[in-house]
Amino acid sequence: MPDISPLFEPMTIRGMTIPNRIVMAPMTRSFSPDGIPGQNVADYYQRRGDAEVGLLITEGTTISRGGASNDVNVPNFHTEQALKGWANVVEGVHQTPAKIGPQLWHVGMMRTAGTGPEPDAISDSPSGRTHTGKQVQPEPTDSEVADMVMAYANAAGDAARLGFDCVEIHGAHGYLIDEFFWGVMNTRSGKYGGNLLERAKFAGEVISETRAQVGADMPIILRWSQWKQQDFSARLAETPKELEAFLKIFVDAGVDVLHASQRRWWEAEFAEEDGEHGLNLAGWCKKLTGLPSITVGSVGLSSDFIGSFQGEASKTQPIALAVERLDKGEFDMIAVGRALLQDPLWARKIKDGRLDELEDWDSKSLETLS
Repeated sequence: MPDISPLFEPMTIRGMTIPNRIVMAPMTRSFSPDGIPGQNVADYYQRRGDAEVGLLITEGTTISRGGASNDVNVPNFHTEQALKGWANVVEGVHQTPAKIGPQLWHVGMMRTAGTGPEPDAISDSPSGRTHTGKQVQPEPTDSEVADMVMAYANAAGDAARLGFDCVEIHGAHGYLIDEFFWGVMNTRSGKYGGNLLERAKFAGEVISETRAQVGADMPIILRWSQWKQQDFSARLAETPKELEAFLKIFVDAGVDVLHASQRRWWEAEFAEEDGEHGLNLAGWCKKLTGLPSITVGSVGLSSDFIGSFQGEASKTQPIALAVERLDKGEFDMIAVGRALLQDPLWARKIKDGRLDELEDWDSKSLETLS
């Protein structure tokens, strides 16, 4: 049994102290009819808080824009009934040692027109382009983009009022914020467009407006990725120098934690700089900014998220290497998705050394997971 004690050390970020370094990664389940999280959702999070997960980041929950969601069963974070449901979730989690934050989400052009709770709404985007560069709708005005910014910030303000401990802004995986980052989809010639640093200013404004709403004590997390669901090979920053300048936009705006998503967490981000066993993306985020970082991407499993849902076998994998790199200070927290989605006792089994009880991932059982 490897030494896993570093995984169970507490950590303080602004006004939030988490009991350990295990984070539940956001995992969409579509278990909230009409966008309202019910008691089943509250119980789902409380079970994991009761079982040694230090920080729960909720499944993506959509902001107040008509085209933010593509699924009527994904929870929202703006209607009165949904916010009451989330207040119940927070109350349940706070009966455990865990902390909790909502992941604020807008799917952008990943939405198929005519879907979601407001099928007639337009699908927000930076430029009205698809991931192939095809123009399919008008480019939004600066005023319309500013409204998108405030939809994120207003949701964050609601999170603070409901008693959440932190808030995560979803800026990864080819959704709206990531579409602003990506030159293929963001061809704006004025504000929010241009080179990578100019394209990052949309997220920077989301963070600064969020800070204004949540106050000085509430941590703000940004989840981001190089890869997109539309293009696994896409990269925003090709070098550490480019990455440092990109991340500085968010640091200056007031972000507290960088949640760096990779398909496989153990892969070196810039192998040409420090070798095939070099720092991963979260490691580079911490090195270049000094901020705490979260690593995520197939932790504890053998295949990545996309592959596992396409039928690839996903066997349980040891986490000793992740804990070793955590202990060395490469990153500060480890986010676990599918393993915790399937088994609410995953973290407790790790802590107790019950590794023989860890379960392989089976996407076919997703509809029954609780």
